[in-house]
Order: sequence, then C-alpha cells, then structure tokens
Amino acid sequence: MKKLFLAIYILLPIMGFSQVEKFPVFDECTGETIENIKDCFFKQTKETFYNEFKEPPIIENENFKGIINATFIVNNQGFFKLIYVNSPYQELKDEVERVFLKFPKIKPASYNNHNVEMQFVFPLVFPLLDDPEPEMIYNYEPQKKDLNKVVKRLVNTSKYPKHTSHLNIPFTHQRYVDYEYAMHKNNTHTASKPYLYKDVNQLINLDSTVNQFIKPEKQTWLGRKVWNEHLLSVQGEDYWFNLDFLVDVQLGKDNSDNVSFTYNNSRILQIQGGLGEQLSYSATVYESQGRFAGYVNEFISNPSLNNRPAFSEGLVPGRGKAKGFKDDAYDYPVAEGYLSYTPNKFLQFQFGHGRNFIGDGYRSFVLSDVAAPSLYLKASVDFWKFKYTNLWIWGNDLRPASVINNEHARKYIAIHYLSINITERFNLGLFETAISSSENGIDAGFFNPVMFYRSVEFNRGEDSGNALVGLTAKYKLSDQISLYSQLVVDEFSVGNLTNLGDWRNKFSIQLGTKYFDAFKVKNLFLQGEFNYARPYTFAHRNPILNYGNNNQALGHLWGANFWELVGIARYKKDRWSGSAKLIIGKKGFDFVDETTSYGGNIFQSYDIRLGDTGNALAQGNAATIFNIDLQGDYLINPSNNLSLFAGVSYRNFSIDAPTNGFSTNNNMWIRAGIRADLFNWYLDF
Repeated sequence: MKKLFLAIYILLPIMGFSQVEKFPVFDECTGETIENIKDCFFKQTKETFYNEFKEPPIIENENFKGIINATFIVNNQGFFKLIYVNSPYQELKDEVERVFLKFPKIKPASYNNHNVEMQFVFPLVFPLLDDPEPEMIYNYEPQKKDLNKVVKRLVNTSKYPKHTSHLNIPFTHQRYVDYEYAMHKNNTHTASKPYLYKDVNQLINLDSTVNQFIKPEKQTWLGRKVWNEHLLSVQGEDYWFNLDFLVDVQLGKDNSDNVSFTYNNSRILQIQGGLGEQLSYSATVYESQGRFAGYVNEFISNPSLNNRPAFSEGLVPGRGKAKGFKDDAYDYPVAEGYLSYTPNKFLQFQFGHGRNFIGDGYRSFVLSDVAAPSLYLKASVDFWKFKYTNLWIWGNDLRPASVINNEHARKYIAIHYLSINITERFNLGLFETAISSSENGIDAGFFNPVMFYRSVEFNRGEDSGNALVGLTAKYKLSDQISLYSQLVVDEFSVGNLTNLGDWRNKFSIQLGTKYFDAFKVKNLFLQGEFNYARPYTFAHRNPILNYGNNNQALGHLWGANFWELVGIARYKKDRWSGSAKLIIGKKGFDFVDETTSYGGNIFQSYDIRLGDTGNALAQGNAATIFNIDLQGDYLINPSNNLSLFAGVSYRNFSIDAPTNGFSTNNNMWIRAGIRADLFNWYLDF
C-alpha cells in the first residue's frame, strides 16, 4: 500500500494540470478570479487545518522532526476525504483524520463545466512553523485513466462501505430531517422513501456523520462494539458484510386501570452486505413480546378496531398479527429483507419484504408505512429532471371473510409515481395505483411500467379492481422552507361539483410546510400539516379492493372521513435529539351495533353507505382526537443507531357515543428504554 501511494506521489509533479478550469472554492473565495482561486484555496485549506489541528503530545515527547504528507481529495460533491497519512504515529494519523472531518463542504473543482475530483498532498512540517512550508501539491488529469482507477479504488475503501452501497437508509422521520434538508437544498427528489445510502452520501458525508461520534478512547473489544462498531464487520475489495444483534427494550407506565406496567422486548438480528458495486442485501428479523398502553392493547385485541384478523389473537399496529403471551401481553414476530440491484446509474431494482413511503409529509395519502411489511418489487429510474418509481406489492386481507382455503386472501397493489422537477423550485408528482384480487395471482398487465392502470382494471371486468390517481407538489420558498401538498382522487362526480355531499366525491387533500434550521437555529426543524379525507375515500364495494393492506390503511393511519392538524418540532445537538408532536383532529366512526357505513372504516363496503347525498365530513359516531408526544434520545452507537430514549405521550379521545371498542378516555403514557432506530411506529390514532 505504501508503494502505491509513493508511486502516486512521484507521478504528481510530472502530470499536466493545464486542463483544470477551476479549483475548489471555499465560501471565503467566492468572487475571486480564476487565476486567484488556486491560491485562495491553498490559503483557506491551510487556515482551516491549522485552526483545528492539535499537535499530539507524542510529537514533542519524541522530538520528532520531518515532513509528514497527508493525501486527500475534494470530490465532485465538494467533500474533503482523507486518503492516506504517511506517519509513524497512530496518534498523528487519528488527529489528521479528525481535522479533515471538520472541513466544510465547498464548491468542487470543475473541468469543462463539469464537477470533478481533485487530489492534493498536504505537507506537515515538524516542528510546526508559523508559515508552514513547503506548499501543497495537487493533481488532476482526466486522461490519466489508470491513475484515476487507482484513486477511485482507494477512495471507495472505507470503514463504512454501507455508505456507498445501494441499501436503504432505515426510514424514520427524526433521522430523515438532515437528509431531506440536503436534498431540498440541492433540488433532489425527496418524496420516494426510503432513500439509498449512495444517493444521500453524494450530498452528505456519511462517514463524517459517523466519525464525529466515535469514541477513540474505547479500546477494548466490548467498548468498541457497544459505542463505535458493528458486532461483526468483514470487508474485502469486492464485498462487505455487517452483522448486528440489536434490541428494542422499553419499560413504561400508563394510567389505564387494566395495565400494571407496559413493556416491549424485541431482539433484533440484522445482516447487511454487498457483492460488487451492483448487488446489495439486507435482512432484519425481530422476535418481540410486548404490553402497551391501554388504548393500544384495545386496538390489538378488539375486533371492532382491527377488523378481526383471522388466525391470530390480535393485530399490533404497523407490525402485524399477534398471538397471546402470558395473560395480558402479545407475541408478534416480524421479518424484513430485500435484494438491491443497480445495473447502471439510472436504474435501481429492489425485491423483498418491507415497507415504502411516498410523500413529503409526516402522513401520506399516496403511500405510507403505516401497515405491516409486505412482499414488494420496486423499480426506479432517475435521470435529468425525472424520477419514476414503479412499485408492486403482494398484500394480504386478514379479515375472516377473505380467508380462502385456510389462507389469507391475496391482494395486489401496483403503483406508478413520476416526480418531475419543473423548475429549480417547483416539483410536481403524478400518482396512480390499482388494486386487484384474484385466486389466479396478479395480472401480468400490471407489470407494464408505462401504461395507465385504469385501462387495465377496466378491461379485466367491471369491479374487478380499484384505481386511484393523484398529484403531489412541492415548492421551495428558500433553502430553509418548503411547501408540500397531495391530492388523491378515489372517485369524483364532475356533474356534482356543487354538491360536495355526493358520496362519489371521494378524495383526500394534504397541505404542509417544513422549516429547516428554523429561525437560524442550527438543527431546529419545524413542520405543520393539514390532512383531509372525505367519507368513503379508499373504500370499495368489495372490501378486499380497498386501499389497505394487512388490515391497516396504505394511506393515512386514520383511514377516511376526518380532518387533522399536525405540528412537529425536532432538534438535535451532538448525541442528543428530541421531538415534540401535537395532533388535533376529528373523525367519524361507525356505530358498532349498526350495519351502516359512515365512511370512516375503509374495510367496510361502500354499498352499505349512509346515503347517496348529504354526506358530511366526520359524520357518524364523531370523535375528537388530541395527541401530544414528547421524546428524547441519546445516541449510543453511530454505526447501528442504537439509542437510549425516554418519552411521554398524552391522548384524549372523546367520542359522541361510547360503544364496544370506542370509548372516551384520557391516556398518559411514560416510557423509556434502549432501541435501534429502524422504523416509524405510529401509535397516534
């Protein structure tokens, strides 16, 4: 390895640099002429380095004298990346690496109006001088393909190969704030989630975000595994492999009479890896038992709330079927995994078992991650101003009425989502989906990635499927503020525009805004959102064809027939992070002892509707819902996102006619524990 860097170093002076049009540009160098940018870059690099650099004591103790060279690059996204330090002292290597992680993102070098990567050698002269000499040397030569391959291979050899892989970054709203902010500022498509590590790493130096929390004093095996590293990590030139044993262990107390204390005990095995640059894989297995706050336990076990999942003793929201554990708890296993294949820079494919999300809000009517994981196939095309996502989901209807040959009935959901950057500020998304059900399997016509699904559904036969269409929009007011919206149309009676109460006017609307670094406070994030869904939206004559999966909605958690206001604040500093969430809304439920659907339960047939006209929002057994949730987290291990957390939530549910499964209550729930931050868990219903 040393010989390799020596060869690169020797080659540097004899390479031509005349074709470099522009050196990297610090903010302090903006406005300088091209002739002066080089000198300004060298000057700012030296100042940035020496303002942060702290000479390790071993240098003075051993009276070291000489020149140490640090080889680094500024990549084509403007990130500084240290490649090599030819130092005999590990302490000095660690200090130089720490300093380079503090460098800001700058404007990258350019060649023929294209961003390019430049390599530099930074000399450190000991003892340190007031004006360090000799000067830095640099290299860029597009024609030197062999050397570029060497440098590329060196740069890609990272402690964290996951960060350059095509694996999903686990989607949690708290964690995604930084990623969305970077993508928002760079006019990148933000709606299709989860994001890929490689895509985000082009905008945020993920190695740096991990390294800033590494505890170098942890030298024992146990200390490193708890605070810094994966349990097992193997890496070769063309492969890598990580294994972690994680937990989600919580203990809490709520004020319900029938729960002595609450707990969750999840043991999690996670395996991730890659073979070459194109193929990556991930598998996560959860073995869990839990007892929750009173209103959650009621949802799990009460058939009036969870739509009676067959072959089980309940339904844990977002996780799936459950069976009884001891006297008053639940056992609910979950498995997720997928293969990710990227044949070129435009195409990306995934096949696996998991959840997806389309939207820029906390909620989504287009596609949310509310329901339990399911089998899916996803194909994405990303080029120029377009990102086109095709998603096929093999879902389940868990109701006893849908059982076929002692198996849950299959339902098939096919989704198209086209995101277009109309301008640098305005993004428009076009959405369509079709739901079908057949003992013969999914219709091959739904795998056509470019046709309109409505025609497929129509030609298969009347009421053979259900189709929805919609729009999303996002407008960038500034680098800190964005506006977003969704409109999903299940059915719309054009001839009855003046009669909104017509039951066929089935649609939902979302309006929201996000404020990053709010009021110039770094890492303070604010979000406000309004959601509205008409009665009978997402329902169908045949309940199996509704827009749901695993007995929960594929859109908004509340289904339909409601309005909702959401306010969220998030903040982080160092290893600490916290969030506050306020939800106010009103929803119309069915009366349990009647056979009429008032439009809130999407698993009811709309054939038993209240009426053809006169339908109003939140009709039926109306409930006012009020939720407050406060949470704080302390990051333990930045490699696998294991954290300590504590939270308190308050829920007031006030309903007009308390009946079986729907009762007015006030619930206060306090909990704390240690968990891996891997998924969103929506308990704000």
